[in-house]
Amino acid sequence: MSIFKIFKKPRNEPEMQIAADTRKPKLPEGELCVTCLGCKKTLFQSDLAENLYVCAKCGHHHRIPARVRVKALADADSFIELFGGLTSHNIIGFPGYDEKLKKPEQASGESEAVICGTAAVEGMPLALFVMDGDFMMGSMGTAVGEKITSLFEYATVRSLPVAGFTVSGGARMQEGILSLMQMAKTSGAVTRHGGAGNLYITLLTHPTTGGVTASFAMLGDIILAEPKALVGFAGPRVIEQTIRQKLPQGFQTAEFLLDKGFVDKIVPRSEQKAVIAALLKLHEKKNADAEGGA
Repeated sequence: MSIFKIFKKPRNEPEMQIAADTRKPKLPEGELCVTCLGCKKTLFQSDLAENLYVCAKCGHHHRIPARVRVKALADADSFIELFGGLTSHNIIGFPGYDEKLKKPEQASGESEAVICGTAAVEGMPLALFVMDGDFMMGSMGTAVGEKITSLFEYATVRSLPVAGFTVSGGARMQEGILSLMQMAKTSGAVTRHGGAGNLYITLLTHPTTGGVTASFAMLGDIILAEPKALVGFAGPRVIEQTIRQKLPQGFQTAEFLLDKGFVDKIVPRSEQKAVIAALLKLHEKKNADAEGGA
């Protein structure tokens, strides 16, 4: 036997197991970690989801699935989906578009970039649309435009207010001019809805850009926004490259737009249901007073 082995401390199996456990702390089973985009801290996915995808450490509002947002806003079991069968097709034969549509369907679990329906918020009825950023970044194609237009027409006939949550990279380039046409179509539906005396509340989330911003997103009677949401037509880099000037600090954020009068109020996610309910009740009282006066 080597003289060195005489003085070597033996290590049995339990000791080796303890050492291994000490070196590698275990995460709870089923937990997935994510890095906060605001403070860069590591968060458990389940904790983030439980807090409506808002970082408890810094308050950063992460992207939230459309149906989770619907569930957080609408009264229990009150949401009834409409126009769910309307989906995108490769209407102009854009190369690779059919395959491109399959990926967001798997990622988001949705068949299109917007969910429409009716619901109640603290007992107040309304029509509701919620865009989903996980479906091709909420881009607006013909199906999105048709669903939103149809919702406003449905709400106009039934004298319902509309609340809409926007998140979008703009018009969907794979559908060409037909996607751009949705800007005029949705805007016309919003105008007719408002002309009939109905309320429209928009809530802008990060990011709301392009043709969606240039149409129905900014046509609300009351425009709300989530903290630090990017809202604009062209992105800041494109603008800087075009005008060859440095943009102001915080340009195109919700806070910047609030200061310039383009947004009425910035509302954190935890307060959105209460704020929208209060606005709906004020509008209903106004209508009741007007009818009583008549």
